[in-house]
Amino acid sequence: MKADHTTLRAWAYLSRVAEPPRADLAALVRRVGPVEAADRIRCGAVDADLARHTEVRREIDQAAQDLELLDRRGGRLITPDDDEWPALAFAAFGGASATGKPDCRPPMALWALGPVCIDEAAERATAIVGTRAATAYGELVAADLAAGVVERGVAVVSGGAYGIDGAAHRAALAADGITVAVLAGGIDVPYPAGHSALLHRIGANGLLLTEYPPGLRPTRYRFLTRNRLVAVLAGVTVVAEAGLRSGAANTAAWARALGRPVAAVPGPVTSSASAGCHVLLRGGAELVTRADEVLELAGRIGELAADQPHPGTVLDGLSDAERLVYEALPGRGVVTVDQIAVAAGLPPAQVFGPLALLEVAGLVQRRDGSWGIVRGPSKLV
Repeated sequence: MKADHTTLRAWAYLSRVAEPPRADLAALVRRVGPVEAADRIRCGAVDADLARHTEVRREIDQAAQDLELLDRRGGRLITPDDDEWPALAFAAFGGASATGKPDCRPPMALWALGPVCIDEAAERATAIVGTRAATAYGELVAADLAAGVVERGVAVVSGGAYGIDGAAHRAALAADGITVAVLAGGIDVPYPAGHSALLHRIGANGLLLTEYPPGLRPTRYRFLTRNRLVAVLAGVTVVAEAGLRSGAANTAAWARALGRPVAAVPGPVTSSASAGCHVLLRGGAELVTRADEVLELAGRIGELAADQPHPGTVLDGLSDAERLVYEALPGRGVVTVDQIAVAAGLPPAQVFGPLALLEVAGLVQRRDGSWGIVRGPSKLV
């Protein structure tokens, strides 16, 4: 059953007012409903913690414009009130193995574009993920697996990225199968730009899906948050090719936390692009080489080893607030504290501390009262 326009506008407003997922916001909606929850947030009549996290965005109400854009593109906003809401798949967020992971929660709502119903796709789906810097071997394997599973009526879920994701999506489309791309930004923001045509094809024949409202650009933090949706919508997550440091490993970790089986494809022992797959296999992931082996995993719980040490980056060791603030900064140029606060979904008062620590770490630099990312020795870009 589809929500009325007033309720739909409330859901659209709520999906923008805070970075997802927020347990306290979801609890408020369950308690009083989306319309009253939106009204309370607008006037700050919520508990102190939720008020702090929604303060900077609560006066930004673009719900009408967002829904109009969605309607023009032929999309839809899927909410927990809808028959299409994948309640069975999302039940994994409440499982015992998910306890303790702060972001292990369902989305507030889902912005969707495409003819495929997400609840039906999630009934029989496989996530095929891997490195962006894929080799010819990795792309061949990913395409072979994707074509093989869609021929059996199983949907392919991935993230729309270069490399393995793109190979899996393209193979599923070529085989006239169902494919779902879960995005880390707004549905109107094709990312990567080089996949605009591919994403358009997925939106026309499969499904584009995101928990982020229109206009929001992807950030590293949002990619990591997005990965839980890739994992939860699939019955099994297959890592076709991945280095030691890869977003695919994060998706595999989400699958493990959600009680989903994880599989990996072995590669040449000399290939750094397969090193992450070999780590997963040593830790107990299922070894797969063809589609039949992937299909056999449906309904079984795979295991993964504890997190392995990875090469460090400048972002390792940052707190959640510091990551949010850093990811809110543009790739080039500078922005004000207020602009950072809006992008990060934090009150301005909570932005100064992370900025100071990031400055000490040499990651950001202040110039004329604004802030930007430091790229290279003392070079503000």
